[in-house]
Amino acid sequence: MTIAVFLGALLGAMALGIPIAFSLLLCGAALMWHMDMFDAQILAQNVIEGSNSFPLLAVPFFMLAGEIMNTGGLSRRIVDFAMALVGHIRGGLGYVTILAACLLSALSGSAVADAAALTSLLLPMMVKAGHDKARSGGLIAACGVIGPIIPPSIGFVIFGVAANVSISKLFLAGIMPGVVLGAGLWITWWWLTRKEQLSPPPKQPLSEVMAALRRATWALMLPVIILVGLRMGVFTPTEAAVVAAVYALFVATVIYRELSFKQLCDVFVASAKTTSVVMFLVAAAMVSAWMITVANLPDQVISLLQPLLDSPTLLMLAIMVLCMIVGTAMDMTPTILILTPVLMPLIKAAGIDPVYFGVLFIINNSIGLVTPPVGTVLNVVAGVGRMRMDDVTRGVMPFMAVQFVVMFLMVLFPSIVMVPAHWFY
Repeated sequence: MTIAVFLGALLGAMALGIPIAFSLLLCGAALMWHMDMFDAQILAQNVIEGSNSFPLLAVPFFMLAGEIMNTGGLSRRIVDFAMALVGHIRGGLGYVTILAACLLSALSGSAVADAAALTSLLLPMMVKAGHDKARSGGLIAACGVIGPIIPPSIGFVIFGVAANVSISKLFLAGIMPGVVLGAGLWITWWWLTRKEQLSPPPKQPLSEVMAALRRATWALMLPVIILVGLRMGVFTPTEAAVVAAVYALFVATVIYRELSFKQLCDVFVASAKTTSVVMFLVAAAMVSAWMITVANLPDQVISLLQPLLDSPTLLMLAIMVLCMIVGTAMDMTPTILILTPVLMPLIKAAGIDPVYFGVLFIINNSIGLVTPPVGTVLNVVAGVGRMRMDDVTRGVMPFMAVQFVVMFLMVLFPSIVMVPAHWFY
């Protein structure tokens, strides 16, 4: 009955069009009422404690860093470097998109920010070169999925806080899966464009490639600083976010000099708005998470899935399918906040490595950003690229299918994730 009240209150509120954060608050209040322990003071305390977390300070700073990079010229220089490096290959603009997405993912950690930057910079070029606009938009949307996987990642920060898992280990474990997803997109683009007769731009001389590299060096140094700092224990993920924001601000204003004071004010306002949405979601989710624990929902879920506990692979497959279904209707952040407190006791009971589960869980939720009908990244690409949603959806389908295949290969062969992760630890 408790599970029915939890799901009924949450899904019912969402069906009425109530925003996710308020739906989570209503869900927690409904559980309180059902258990005859409703107390407005407890509700308020949990909301306050939900956002009172030092690791969560990484979220606003990574968002600020992403906004500065897009406005201050860092993102454009990375795209220019990728263009000089692989733009001359047949279908080269697609490979430029994939390479630039992997590099941008190591800067901002936000799928929406990366997709918006890539769409504005590369979609007009791809259409002008003769590529199908729907397929090009679909590739850019699929590339945005890599953003929350290659560190730094806002998704890993939120999951690490919700699941009490080392964020540094999640960051380091996400490097290789992100690269593998990029390789899957690379092969898919090659297959889809192998028969196109478009003339690629001429190969850039080595001097031009080196010049593009020099122009992008300041931007490319950021992921190196973050990863080396985390690996060597110089700073925590939260401190890494501050380093990223300050470094990006310094490069954009002092080195590249493309960020004016007026633009900086707009960047701060945009970052604050996005942060407020995410942090209110986190705070509201704490009410539901606390009530989930008090109502003993995880033990009830464990008893329902008891037959799968002896087979971690089957359990992971079942969870991944569940997340795929949820991802079609819900955004990444609320999915993490709602499912993590329910699933983590199950994962621990089955003896699954929490870091391995966290990486697969974030990959699944990231792909959910391009699954229709709610896919946030699809809406961003459609809006920025002035395309119909149906066209972007049609274009992303083959890339999304390959990403799911790669994800399930990681479920069947955990060493794809964990062996490289131990190299980086």
